[in-house]
Amino acid sequence: MARLIEGLTVESVRANAERVRAEIADAAARAGRSAGDVELLAAVKYVALGELPVLHAAGLTLAGENRAQELVAKHEAPGGAELTWDFIGHLQSRKVKQVLPLARMIHSVGSDSVVEQLERHAPAGTQVLVEVNIAAEPEKSGIEPQALPDFLARIEALQNVEAVGLMTMPPWTERAEDSRRHFAALAQLTADHGLRHLSMGTTQDFAVAVEEGATIVRVGTRLYV
Repeated sequence: MARLIEGLTVESVRANAERVRAEIADAAARAGRSAGDVELLAAVKYVALGELPVLHAAGLTLAGENRAQELVAKHEAPGGAELTWDFIGHLQSRKVKQVLPLARMIHSVGSDSVVEQLERHAPAGTQVLVEVNIAAEPEKSGIEPQALPDFLARIEALQNVEAVGLMTMPPWTERAEDSRRHFAALAQLTADHGLRHLSMGTTQDFAVAVEEGATIVRVGTRLYV
């Protein structure tokens, strides 16, 4: 189990965030995009509850949690209510009702059972991203690309839910450039379906993701270490 991240300072997190934002801006410029079109999401799976006020004080406004129970705990912790929260981890259908009131957006809708729970519990105006298993990895969750049209149609039939984009986690690689083809494929799917958001790119490859059209990058370690 990974160790919790503790002992953060406002100065160090702010400096790290400024460097990440500068890299986002450079990547956006290379792609002919505006840096303002890319949101920086602080992935806080391993950040201790007591560090949340530091993140807000350092200028971070959007946070993402992978686990439903931790989303509840962090939302209620001191400093948690000052942040806007997205849910970015694997979502079990039985946790949908718990997550909905707390998350601006769910990034990981990727099963029929989750869609069924959204149909039952989602309030009007709920926005979600569909998780796409872009490389069709058998051990990963998400919708395979060929099944995406039918899955989006199921969501479009829901009264209170709008699919506004796609999310993916490509196969692990040490070379950011190796992720480019997967990001490009997801960007093409997004364009094909007339969607506007792309959640892709993490600490090791967010610059490549921005070059390929990411609108939300999920950055963890680079903000804290």
